[in-house]
Amino acid sequence: MTQPAKIELEQYFPHPAAEVWRLLTTPELHARWWAPGDVRAVVGHRFSLDMGKWGQQPCEVVAVEPERLLRYRFATTSLDTTLTFRLTPEGQGTRLTFVQEGFDLDSPLSRQAFEGMKPGWPRLLERLGALLSERP
Repeated sequence: MTQPAKIELEQYFPHPAAEVWRLLTTPELHARWWAPGDVRAVVGHRFSLDMGKWGQQPCEVVAVEPERLLRYRFATTSLDTTLTFRLTPEGQGTRLTFVQEGFDLDSPLSRQAFEGMKPGWPRLLERLGALLSERP
């Protein structure tokens, strides 16, 4: 059995943690940089993300520290990975540490998702940064 794989990224944004947090936890803003869905920073909250051709993906929030940490299970009925967004104040901005973990590389579906998301997440974080830059 192959060890579960993960994607780890860090991105600095020249914006306060509160602004980054808002984009991670406000459904209308979340839809603009990643996917539509009723994401909320409430432990136990269940929601779905509309992943287009991959359909509705059920999620469940498992940890919240306001403006510091959001962790949720993603695609709980198929892929079942965990997404962690950790915000750390740095100077006038915020360092976002992102981890998606739990990819089972022995599973064709999970391997395909890992290979797609590994180059996909840097582009999504760029979109998050662009959206932050739009805001006054």
